Amino acid sequence: MRTDFYAFWKHALRERLVTGADRTPLRSPSGAVWLLRWALVCLIVGLTLYLGVGYDAGFIRINAAAAAYPDWVWQCLTVLGDERVPFALALLFALRYPRVFWALVLAALIAAAYSRGFKALFDTTRPPGVLAADAFNLIGPSHTRASFPSGHSVTAAVFFGVLIYYTRWTALRALFLGLAVLAGLSRVAVGVHWPVDVAAGLFGGALAASLGAVLAARWPGPATNLWVHVAVVGLAVILAVTLLFDDAGYTAAAAPLAVLGILAAGIAAVQYLLRPWLAYRRG
Repeated sequence: MRTDFYAFWKHALRERLVTGADRTPLRSPSGAVWLLRWALVCLIVGLTLYLGVGYDAGFIRINAAAAAYPDWVWQCLTVLGDERVPFALALLFALRYPRVFWALVLAALIAAAYSRGFKALFDTTRPPGVLAADAFNLIGPSHTRASFPSGHSVTAAVFFGVLIYYTRWTALRALFLGLAVLAGLSRVAVGVHWPVDVAAGLFGGALAASLGAVLAARWPGPATNLWVHVAVVGLAVILAVTLLFDDAGYTAAAAPLAVLGILAAGIAAVQYLLRPWLAYRRG
């Protein structure tokens, strides 16, 4: 029986991957325009801040304005840039939209090279390493090194950027864009990044999302490859489970992260195990 179920499971999931891939077009010209325009705006903003005022431009003003809102708001927004959160969120649609999932994987690899490469190259000092503790509002853990670019901003821009690329509705694109920008601004609000870092992070993330979608269109095979898909889903499940006990120092976001972790892991178990098993039992 186990051998029969294994063969049935492989066949059923492969069929769902092929059917899911057919739901999503290989290319989205309008989505590409959105991402490129967004990246251009971020580049202009970042260069204007840096060349016009300096690397620390706008930090005190934005950080002070953000302090008018509850800390939990910024903590919940900033965890959108935690690398585990996009993986967990992707589990909610990975099997239904495998082509989007594959583009996310490729975009994430490009973004990781961009973010970590520039962090190692510049190793700039963050606000807590420069400013006195009473000069700004710090929420959550303090970080002092590897400021440029903002990794959380890159991550948020990649995830929401890929969704912007494939989404057909303008209202949803605007919502995803707004969430990515807010996640980036939250890094200034919690006091661990300069605005220039955020602009650079959103710029790199938007470009990575666009490149990931282009590569996914030129190399679509792995989107419906069962073992590639299952391997990445397995990694995503592990990362989602860590959300249950690790809030990355943002305690106000601990409960939402735990809920997301349970929901993502539960949906993955239902989609990849329970539903095939029930279908197999029904014959």
